[in-house]
Amino acid sequence: MANDNDLMTSVVLAGLVGGLAGAALTGRRGRRAALAGAVAGAVGVGAGEAVARSRQKPGEIPALWQRIVMSGAMSAPIGWAAGRAGAGPLPVGTAAGTVAGAMGVRPQKVALGPVLGAAVGAAARSRGARRLRRSGGAATGTTGTTRAARAATGAAVAATAVVGFRVVSALVFRDAQVSLVAEKVEHLPFVVPLEARSRYVGTGYVRDLAKVIGGAYTPDTPDIGIVASLDELAGPGFDPATVDPRVREFYERTSRYTLDIEPEWRLWVRPGYLLYRTFLARPLGQANVPMNQRDVQRGMRSRIDTIVPDGGGVASVRGWIRSFADTDEPIYVGIYTTYRHEGRGYVSVGFPLPQASFTATLEPRPRDGGGLVLTSASDLDHPGHYLTYIDPDTRELTTLAVHGFAERLDVYVQDGELRAEHAFSVFGLPFLVLHYRMTRKP
Repeated sequence: MANDNDLMTSVVLAGLVGGLAGAALTGRRGRRAALAGAVAGAVGVGAGEAVARSRQKPGEIPALWQRIVMSGAMSAPIGWAAGRAGAGPLPVGTAAGTVAGAMGVRPQKVALGPVLGAAVGAAARSRGARRLRRSGGAATGTTGTTRAARAATGAAVAATAVVGFRVVSALVFRDAQVSLVAEKVEHLPFVVPLEARSRYVGTGYVRDLAKVIGGAYTPDTPDIGIVASLDELAGPGFDPATVDPRVREFYERTSRYTLDIEPEWRLWVRPGYLLYRTFLARPLGQANVPMNQRDVQRGMRSRIDTIVPDGGGVASVRGWIRSFADTDEPIYVGIYTTYRHEGRGYVSVGFPLPQASFTATLEPRPRDGGGLVLTSASDLDHPGHYLTYIDPDTRELTTLAVHGFAERLDVYVQDGELRAEHAFSVFGLPFLVLHYRMTRKP
């Protein structure tokens, strides 16, 4: 029954979206045409959703063709509103393509979106100009009619730009960006199933978590590390005995160290990151990486908050919290765990999100000179990045694998100093390296 209810809900929502799109695209011809368009859109998109859902196998996301149809239908009413407000085809198409490209994440898609959207908008504007010349340049109706025509044109341009972008990108970029790993399962070893129960994560996350799961909460726990022991990571490709004692101490006694951070951003990603930081990272209180030297000069505070189960024992939750020293504004809030699978040890870092978690599972590798590398770029099954929704009632997990995103953390000793480089890339394009200097507290 629950599956039938889910199917009915998705079909009804798709029908509503299709109805709005149909009305937006045909409204210039009058109310009857808008009503007919709404009915046709509701039936067409709703029926497509029903077919796609009926063919969807366990562990799969809905068919690509239906996702493209839905994205086009969703963009049409927005384009209609922009046209109604006076926006021309070129800005509407460019904006629609830009948003579609940004949602594609891949840098190549981000660049393709506005170009393709602008082309669609320019073509629509040119077509409108030809019509105006054929009519002798005179207005062909009332102001209301002209406004309705602009709105319908905006709807058509937005829908065409988004659908065109999705089709072209599907043909050109054939490797999947995300894939469904599991749906409504109780446990995945490579996922840290700890979510934020509010819209703001913040530096008090572990304290709030302790109130929910129970246990003894200790802020800024002294003499503790982000992992209990590097020996837990032993495996065919990594022998903890080869690690420099200073690197081992940093992992097992992280709270003994202060950190200085210096970000190295690639120029192409700076504008996008500025938008992300302003509208998402800061309001969320998570993944708020320093942007420039001014941020670096604010300093960084590093601490580990822990939760120990009732009755004592080893800390069950180790939350490494990094924040700006002047205001305690969060930079990162990460829950660090280790686990073993088929004779290998892994590190999984969960970054809590509202009702979800973003997990980076990393493979340990040796580094020349006694250093340690943790990387998500691996031929093994578990390393990678995963976005997980946690059902608030059943605690069941629905997890997507996020392909193309990669990171590599190198911790090593150079000239007697403990250093680290945390490098990030997306679809093979490097976009950020965080340089750390770790100094042992007196």
